[in-house]
Amino acid sequence: MPAYRYEALDAAGKARHGLVEADNAKAARALVRAQQLVPLSVDAIGSDNGPGGASGPRFRRRAFSNAGLTVWTRQFAGLVGSGLPLERALTALADEAEEPRQRELIAHLKSEVNAGSPFARAMASCPKDFDEVYRAVVAAGEQSGALGAVMERLADDLEERQALRSKVVGAMLYPMVVSLIAVVIVTFLVTYVVPQVAGVFISSKRALPGLTVAMLALSDFVRHWGWAVLLLLAAGGGALAMALRNPAFAERFDAGFLNVPLFGRLARGYNAARFAGTLAMLAGAGVPILKALQAAAETLGNRAMRADAMDALAQVREGAPLASALAGKKRFPGLLAMFSRLGEQTGQLPLMLDRAARQLGSEVQRRALTLATLLEPLLIVAMGSVVMLIVLAVLLPIIQLNTWVK
Repeated sequence: MPAYRYEALDAAGKARHGLVEADNAKAARALVRAQQLVPLSVDAIGSDNGPGGASGPRFRRRAFSNAGLTVWTRQFAGLVGSGLPLERALTALADEAEEPRQRELIAHLKSEVNAGSPFARAMASCPKDFDEVYRAVVAAGEQSGALGAVMERLADDLEERQALRSKVVGAMLYPMVVSLIAVVIVTFLVTYVVPQVAGVFISSKRALPGLTVAMLALSDFVRHWGWAVLLLLAAGGGALAMALRNPAFAERFDAGFLNVPLFGRLARGYNAARFAGTLAMLAGAGVPILKALQAAAETLGNRAMRADAMDALAQVREGAPLASALAGKKRFPGLLAMFSRLGEQTGQLPLMLDRAARQLGSEVQRRALTLATLLEPLLIVAMGSVVMLIVLAVLLPIIQLNTWVK
């Protein structure tokens, strides 16, 4: 039964919004009137009048955040796993949804399911909230008849992926904040404090220390040409963003980033862990290996590694073992090919890929924490050194003046 979004007025003249399910728009208006409301507009969710167009509610913004989708998946898995029919589970989740956008999304899914569409196909009309990997897992769960168990595994994977991302971002956040504060403080000292203090000694007609002269020159450059430097950096960033739209250049850029000391290995490990985890989840859910490989490759943020994964997919399609195809790709850690070979030999490929993903994820977390631990004292020392030079540039003329007075 389709879902309709309505806007109406109550007896006091206040605007009311909500959702109703009806066979057609006329029946939906009757349901609204039955609630002692005067309907102003009644639109089918996913209609041309709604936010999504005729093909479904393709929302301009996502209804679920990453954390929200994880929680929703866990709730849905619990309801379906307890034996609740799909329609009733969606109804319960729609009633518990806190945001209107989420209620509309779930209502649309429910209407599509009631119309006879498989759950995965209903999700395909909402690609911003349910990506290809998510839909493939749901489709595999529907086909196997174990949707609840598969959704539980999907929720676990989403939680692990979010936890890994949070730890990596958290480890890098402190150095980034310290660097930003350092730049702001140094810019203030150079552009305001140094000229104010050192300007007092310029009228003495005596030669200033070399460090002070250099700092005054730097201050003068920043105050007069700082805007040009910022404009040049903005133009360079824009040019780089435009160039990255070219697939060939983007692939070469990402390949070069993988060779950057420290950060390159971190990016390689993060992408490999995500690839292995997605492939393990899809293969464990019963998705064919070729489709699983293609979906897992699409999750790779690094385009050079994505190209290698697609090349490995072509080799597997031609009959090569997965381990051999991955072993020839040097951008992927050798650990992934080793666990893939063990999985193929023992017939437990999903289990071995999951172990590889966990080990790679742990290695990424360790490297991120180590990098953050190294950067913190280095940034503090660098900031202290710069501030010391600025202070010396201010103090040296004072010391020199005391010498002249004596």
